[in-house]
Amino acid sequence: MASPRELTQNPLKKIWMPYSNGRPALHACQRRGEAGSMEKGRGVCEEMTYEEIQDHYPLEFALRDQDKYRYRYPKGESYEDLVQRLEPVIMELERQENVLVICHQAVMRCLLAYFLDKAAEQLPYLKCPLHTVLKLTPVAYGCKVESIFLNVMAVNTHRDRPQNVDISRPPEEALVTVPAHQ
Repeated sequence: MASPRELTQNPLKKIWMPYSNGRPALHACQRRGEAGSMEKGRGVCEEMTYEEIQDHYPLEFALRDQDKYRYRYPKGESYEDLVQRLEPVIMELERQENVLVICHQAVMRCLLAYFLDKAAEQLPYLKCPLHTVLKLTPVAYGCKVESIFLNVMAVNTHRDRPQNVDISRPPEEALVTVPAHQ
């Protein structure tokens, strides 16, 4: 596993920070800007916890569990939408060397799925811990992934796909895979 110091041995040529206007851009290292958000939009469920979504929108919660990749929150977007939005960024990243990408978890899942050649159905369940640097190194037929935890305490936000995705499931079954938090 690489240390944060080892990460700096290869000079960065580009830094990519997604902006909220939806126009992704690669920035030269010398340029600094205030990063916006290109996270997957959760529409009416924005800022809600899993428990709150289950309580207020149980049908939506179940539908999302049935097909997390294609599911779109009311007034929100799906992972499929986000992948389409990221296509130009991915093409640009393919042409670059030593790029630092600063992004939200959903964006990171999309990038990892692409570079690790994961199926669309696997994408929403890829683990992307908060406050962790993921270093991707091209190797034959894929990428090697190294994780460097930045020692910043955060809740676990990863949620596995529940066994029961039926619309009529009881709330306690709907929430069985929600990570513990306070």
